[in-house]
Amino acid sequence: MRRATIALLLLVVLASRLPAQEPAQQSPATPPVEKPATAPAPPAFSYDPAGRRDPFVSLVGRGSTPGASSDRPAGLPGMLINEISVKGIMTERAGFIALVQGTDKKTYAVRQGQRLLDGSVKSITADAVIFAQEVNDPLSVVKQREVRKALRAGEENRG
Repeated sequence: MRRATIALLLLVVLASRLPAQEPAQQSPATPPVEKPATAPAPPAFSYDPAGRRDPFVSLVGRGSTPGASSDRPAGLPGMLINEISVKGIMTERAGFIALVQGTDKKTYAVRQGQRLLDGSVKSITADAVIFAQEVNDPLSVVKQREVRKALRAGEENRG
């Protein structure tokens, strides 16, 4: 115990003889760091259309396309003709029934005259379903076109 006291006393004496350290000063070679000046904000710009369209707004994707709305009806009435595929065709006394598969991977039975989001079933034959698709193009003279979806994908001929 006496040795520990002597060692501690020796450390205190040696520490008191060391020169006191001054805070580190910056050397004259390195200039003080200044904050970069912030650029003034550009003035706010607003476009006055005065009856004209904004030339900086894209024309692509504008208008009322039936597939663009996010609030589609559930099931087959909420699907586009291009989103379904023909899986089978059955016969019954009244005519043909087509089995189509939608984007939800469910199979639906459709008959002639049934509505879809962008058209209706015009007719069903033994090997294809013909749809009357509404054309939503203001520049087109044709307002409706026929889309033929064959039972076998290789025979499909859209017109």
